[in-house]
Amino acid sequence: MKFEQLTTEEKQRALSELRSTKELFAARNWFPGTSGNLSVRVGEFDPSSFHFAITASGKDKTVNTPEDFLFVDQNGKPSEPTKLKPSAETLIHCEIYRLTGAGAIFHVHTVFNNVISEYFWERGSVPVDGVELIKGLGNWEEEAHIDIPIVPNYADIPRIVPEVTSKLTQGVPGIILRKHGIYAWGANAFEAKRHLEAFEFIFEYVYRLELLKK
Repeated sequence: MKFEQLTTEEKQRALSELRSTKELFAARNWFPGTSGNLSVRVGEFDPSSFHFAITASGKDKTVNTPEDFLFVDQNGKPSEPTKLKPSAETLIHCEIYRLTGAGAIFHVHTVFNNVISEYFWERGSVPVDGVELIKGLGNWEEEAHIDIPIVPNYADIPRIVPEVTSKLTQGVPGIILRKHGIYAWGANAFEAKRHLEAFEFIFEYVYRLELLKK
């Protein structure tokens, strides 16, 4: 789909969803420094041609300005002329969209998702057994077990992309970058938010449970 084919209403809806999500997560201190990034896909999905709105690079996400977001294409390039730069991690969003057809992707840095990613790094995933909030990820199996994948974090973002490709797990709408943060996605902004909140609860639960085992 060409960017010019998207309606003003579609674009404004995506920006409004990003703005409200940014305000909510900022209030939870999920964007320390200028970290984290959020995106919402716009229009019909075609793995070879799609567009999404994403947070601009280097912005203080605790304040709102007219230059907080921009639109990019399936390659992470701006969809229209702009002086704004997309998040440095836009290519990761591109790959997750391409592989999953998601409608929104949210990425935050928290102490719990950082610590748990390092604690289980050698294992390659965070094991979770029977936690009620697994249902928040869409898995209603009784006493369900899931493994949340962990991938290496490189300064060179393109090196991360194939790691994400190889570790995406069906039924687990999220992936953790080691000592960096969680990417969670869903069919739309509401679902992505629900998934992210479920993951963050699970990370704290697993962390505290491991402490009790000591």
